[in-house]
Amino acid sequence: MKNIIVTGASRGIGFELVQLFAKNNCNVLAVSRNISSLEKLNLDNLTPLSVDISEEKELEKIVSFVDSNWKKVDVLINNAGKLANKPFSETTAQDFLDVYKVNVFAVAELTRRMIPFLNKQSHVVTISSMGGIQGSVKFPGLSAYSSSKGAVITLTELLAEEYKDSEISFNVLALGAVQTEMLEEAFPDYKAPTSALEMATYIYDFALTGNKFYNGKVLQVSSSTP
Repeated sequence: MKNIIVTGASRGIGFELVQLFAKNNCNVLAVSRNISSLEKLNLDNLTPLSVDISEEKELEKIVSFVDSNWKKVDVLINNAGKLANKPFSETTAQDFLDVYKVNVFAVAELTRRMIPFLNKQSHVVTISSMGGIQGSVKFPGLSAYSSSKGAVITLTELLAEEYKDSEISFNVLALGAVQTEMLEEAFPDYKAPTSALEMATYIYDFALTGNKFYNGKVLQVSSSTP
């Protein structure tokens, strides 16, 4: 059985993802601040863990669980995200810091702490956004969010290069609009062409097989422009 970690697991894409993995013979560590929705699933192989990944000391809970129960991680999916939607003139340094703590710093620190548990054929998948792709159409109001999503694309490329001899794969998926709670909160009137389950199914397959074909790559996963 493969050991899978998914952050941002309590709703949206992450919530669908952990169910797909758990129902298909994988051990799943489902990480989120609020785990009540995950506990209600009552699925074998699924362990909900309450962690605020924006707080560095909280990440020790994940390390402790893996070290005590698994010893190795086959797939790490950095899915958690924080979105701030406001005009740039109103976006403060604190807004940028709050977004980057979740979307960049936590991704880097959790990945760093998992390196000792990753081995040949392990796959680290980071969820980015089309807003982080250079040259893509941008949504006004997302200066902090989209720039953070650009940062993790470059981070992924660097990690793939640094760890290429270890045969650990690092890839990033830049998603287009998906109908999730976060999208509805930021853009109440916008209707995305893709459901959370549809995107989760794609990510599930990619996480298990994409490392056979890709390393250090950003794949644009979007059926719309933007």
